[in-house]
Parts: sequence; structure tokens; C-alpha cells
Amino acid sequence: MVNTIKLYQPLLRAAMKLTGVRPRKIEIEPRTIMNFWAPTQTQSSNKPAVVFLHGFFGDGMMMWQLQVLALTRKYAVYVPDLLFFGSSATGDSRRTLDFQAECVAKGLAALGLQRCMVVGFSYGGMVAFKLAESQPELVESVVATCTVPAMTESISKECLKKLGFPTWSELLLPNTVSGVKKVVGSHRFPRIPNRVFKDGLEVMFDYRKERAELLQAFVIPDKDFTLPEYSQKVHLVCGEDDNIFSVGLVKEFKEKLGNKATLECIENAGHLAILERPFVYSKCLKRILASIYDERSNELSYE
Repeated sequence: MVNTIKLYQPLLRAAMKLTGVRPRKIEIEPRTIMNFWAPTQTQSSNKPAVVFLHGFFGDGMMMWQLQVLALTRKYAVYVPDLLFFGSSATGDSRRTLDFQAECVAKGLAALGLQRCMVVGFSYGGMVAFKLAESQPELVESVVATCTVPAMTESISKECLKKLGFPTWSELLLPNTVSGVKKVVGSHRFPRIPNRVFKDGLEVMFDYRKERAELLQAFVIPDKDFTLPEYSQKVHLVCGEDDNIFSVGLVKEFKEKLGNKATLECIENAGHLAILERPFVYSKCLKRILASIYDERSNELSYE
């Protein structure tokens, strides 16, 4: 029997190509290859650039497909597969968020991108924060969705206790159909047939050993984390019923970030807000990106 997700993937690729976004394999360094969905040079000229960084569930285009369709007319959209997702992998032993951010930056540079707005979800949001910290000349603004700047040990313990899992690997690297259901089952999706969960288990959890190492590396001791002073504005977006990063936790970071941060909550949405309420999220994202772009245009007009 044909796997429904494998059947859908070529249809998705065709739809993305119709919008002018195409996959490109970039050699970041020897033994490190990243796949980037990127516009052609002629289509990207004179458009503000937006880079989407996915979470730990699926790859870049599977996660961001609706937002890509909504934004490609006005923005030059770039969607990388982070290392060990989709078509991206490395022989390097590093598994840190810093290394993910470094590879994304090198890939964007190879594509000729010099300035962009970065939209990150969950794990990809943490990579976005690292990218903003390490590459301020590249990252103009950050839209951090259902995420925090860093997964400290205290935040990790609190989240796992609330979710009822001893480790992140047991939650995010399921071995059974029931495990896949637990990853998405608490969120507000229409009823999904068991067949889809089974097909997802077969194709969406490659590189298990490497992904387990990524999950180990992204939790850091509390003493090792100090909130950076970001030069960019940070726009925080969360689901009001997020069962991983609660609204209260995100609000704490918003207060620490001060006047450089804004916060919007999406009603009737949990941690997977971009999939649970995609059109509401896209509308919110369009509004944020338009405010960033308008602000930049006003600054340039005064120079």
C-alpha cells in the first residue's frame, strides 16, 4: 500500500515550484550538506527576505508550506532543512544550536542573502535566536513562534514533568503509532486516521541517533545561559494553550527582552499553532512582517 506522505511529497514539491521556490543542495563545508528551498535570483530581487526555520517535527517545507504559499508574492522566501531533517546531514560531530545556526548562515551566504527576517518555530526558534545573536548583520528581526531563547535544565525539567515524559527523545522520537499520536494528539487537529500516523512513523523520523544527540545538546545548564542583548527586535508569538512553552513562560522572556520585544497570543491554539490555526497564524505573521518592512522603509527614507 502506498504511503500517503510519500505520495503527498512530490505534489508539495510541484506546488512549491509553481510559486518560484526550488530546492538547492548547498555544501556548507566538507561532509556537511544542507537543503534550502529558495527563490530564483530574479524573483528574489527587490523583495524583503524571510527565512523559515522548522521545529523538531517534519522538515522545512512540510512545516511551513502554507506560510510559503501565503508569502511568496510579496517576500523572497527561504526554507532550509536543518541538519538531520529532510535532505540535510553532516559528518561533523557537533550537535549544538550554535552549529545549526552557523550552517544556516553559511548556506544563506552561499545563496547570496545578506539581510533577512527570520521566523523560527520551537526548536527552529532557538536556532533563530542563535542566528540573531551570532549574525546581527544578517538577521534584521526575529519572529519566534512557540519557543524560548534557550532550553535550560530548569525549563526542560518543568516541561517534561508537565508532559509526562522522562526525556525529550521519548516524546519527539516515537517508535510506535501511539507515540506519534502523543506528539500531536493533544493539539487541536481534526480527527486524523491511524493510517496517517503509521505513514508518518515510516518516513518522518530518520536519523534517530543523530536527532537524539541534538535533543541532548539543546538542553543547557542554567548557569551557562545569560539572555543576550539582541540588537534586533523580537516578535514573540505563542498559542494560548501551549502545553510545552506556556504563555506565562514566554511573557517572562518578553519582560526580560524589554522594549525590543512584542508578544501576540493565538487563541484556541496549542504548541503547534502554525498547524492548528494556520490561517490565523499566517495573518498574524503577515502583520508582523509588514510592520518590520514598513519600519525599515521609513528608516531608509530618512537616511
